[in-house]
Amino acid sequence: MDSQIRISDLENIISEKIFIKIEKWNLYLGDAGLARQLAIECISNKDQGPLEATKISLKSINVKVGDGVNSIPLINLITTSQIFELEEILGSFFDN
Repeated sequence: MDSQIRISDLENIISEKIFIKIEKWNLYLGDAGLARQLAIECISNKDQGPLEATKISLKSINVKVGDGVNSIPLINLITTSQIFELEEILGSFFDN
């Protein structure tokens, strides 16, 4: 399968299912403009397996806050249940 198609397919899934949690507010990664970057990171870490690929990828992406002077690792903005959801998504995606 073409790598661009795989990246786009994973990006679409991430866009719709994974979100940043701030208080009681959910911001989906597609709306935040982070889904493609996460898809690329996950695919580049595929050899690590779904669990490690999830953790490595979420730790490697820094989300700019405020005026962009400060950033927070994406893993710190995502709930544990969302991390498990991403692991499941990657497990299914990598098996195909």
